[in-house]
Amino acid sequence: MNMKDDNDPGVDDSFENVLEEAARNLQRRTSPGHSIARMNEGSRELVPLQLEERRLIHREESVRRQSDAFREIRTRLLGIAGQQNFVTLVVAVSPRSGGSFVTRNLAAAFAFDEAKTSLLIDCNLRYPSQHRALSVDPAGGGLIDFLEQPSLGIEPVLYRTGIPRLRLIPAGKARENSGEYFSSYRMSTMLDSLRCRYPDRYLFLDGPAIKGSPDARILSDLADFVVVVAGYGRDTPAAISQAVTNFDPEKMAGVVFNHVP
Repeated sequence: MNMKDDNDPGVDDSFENVLEEAARNLQRRTSPGHSIARMNEGSRELVPLQLEERRLIHREESVRRQSDAFREIRTRLLGIAGQQNFVTLVVAVSPRSGGSFVTRNLAAAFAFDEAKTSLLIDCNLRYPSQHRALSVDPAGGGLIDFLEQPSLGIEPVLYRTGIPRLRLIPAGKARENSGEYFSSYRMSTMLDSLRCRYPDRYLFLDGPAIKGSPDARILSDLADFVVVVAGYGRDTPAAISQAVTNFDPEKMAGVVFNHVP
């Protein structure tokens, strides 16, 4: 099996307490009455073996431990948000700590629920990885392409992933000064539109590592919750504490430890 136990995330004990604080700052919005939970998946639904090759959770017993860990995070986030959908930013403390792995599988865990859909947006513009991990050919462009030419519409950059109810917006063409895109009016408007159009859609932003880039902090302004991923045995307690200070305490949803033995 290609998905090994050392890729298990661990949920920090403080997660539940800080979620209570994060709930106080979650803005309530009026939701439209239509749904996309029954979206057309086409013929490319992946089987469990293909999902494991992509290091993705599924419902079978072979990855039960990993699936349960991500479902637990999902349950806690939903518990404090109530019926309102939300935007979650997931960022690693340092590169190669597994932030993209956690983002991808958290989005998949939300898509497990047949009454919900997930939208994964790759915001790591320097080192995009989600399209490769999901074996998606971003021929129609991605996030930056849309932000530069919004008149083209959002549909060309929304890709099926082979996972029911999970869509991907890849990063698109590499650009410098990515923070300028993230702080733009177009970016905030796009996220508001994607979230508010459907009440059963949950957005997950895969951000760059906190260390060495200001983009994670800029992206946090657009999110309801922030989940920080720490590499077990890689990121020190001091580095984790310092990373957390980059974000509004009312948005901090907690720390997830990846690569727990």
